[in-house]
Amino acid sequence: MQIFSGSSNPELANKISQLLNVQLGSIKISQFSGDEKRVWVKEKKIEKEVVVVQSLSRPTNDNLIEFCLICDALRRGGATEITAVIPWMGYSKQDKVFREGEPLSAKVIAQIIQVAHVSKIITFDLHNKATLGFFDVPVIDLTAKPLFIEYFKKSISDNTVVVAPDAGAVKSSTAFASELGVPVVYMDKKRDLVSGEVTVVGMSRSVEGVDVIIIDDNVFTGSTLIESANALKKSGAKSIKVGVTHHLFVPGVQEKLEESEIDEIIVTDTIVNNEPKKYRKLKILSVDQMVVDELG
Repeated sequence: MQIFSGSSNPELANKISQLLNVQLGSIKISQFSGDEKRVWVKEKKIEKEVVVVQSLSRPTNDNLIEFCLICDALRRGGATEITAVIPWMGYSKQDKVFREGEPLSAKVIAQIIQVAHVSKIITFDLHNKATLGFFDVPVIDLTAKPLFIEYFKKSISDNTVVVAPDAGAVKSSTAFASELGVPVVYMDKKRDLVSGEVTVVGMSRSVEGVDVIIIDDNVFTGSTLIESANALKKSGAKSIKVGVTHHLFVPGVQEKLEESEIDEIIVTDTIVNNEPKKYRKLKILSVDQMVVDELG
């Protein structure tokens, strides 16, 4: 097996190759003056089975094209089975047509990825399981929840609860609370359509003096998490910790989270943090072993 990395997440690719005791394949990625990507796989011998690691994070479109070019180069070099490790599946939240005239973007991206003739895809915490139906090749949708369970179990007490911040989070939050062995609290929120202000209109039980855990699959702008944390602290929550699989690291978002009522935000390395700044509230867990276990 050979492992190759695109430019989106070489850190994770390196961790995976080290765990497998396999040297990362030599590949040069550059760009023509017209902004076109240029890929050169420098390995003299390409194995039949290869793995390509590439998150479809910012710049999403560049990383998507780069991924397809890498796969084509490997096919032409002799690879017959390509396992694509795409920890963050870009466009996956665009899984519905909300307005007439819009594309079904997640399906279009699935079709583009398959043009690269991948044999199997490994990804993490897709926003909607229905997205799996857009692919004609096997997609293994792993979840980072075991990492968060292991992390939070070290600090939970009789005073810990999991909070579902909205109706969409009820099912996953309830399952997570059950795994941790702690109660779950449901928040009922209302958003003012004019001002955009969010108010809590109900809560299934008091959070006065408790330690709160919130679980989500991704954070883009962070506004929902910040609003939920503000409401919980106003309701008397003692501390708030958040576990999120995919942090898009949109510029300025982590700074807002640092200034918010959230005490700690735990994310995974499905998307690399390209900002060298160290954040006080940010903790990063690696999905490397989970990928290795799946690769066998």
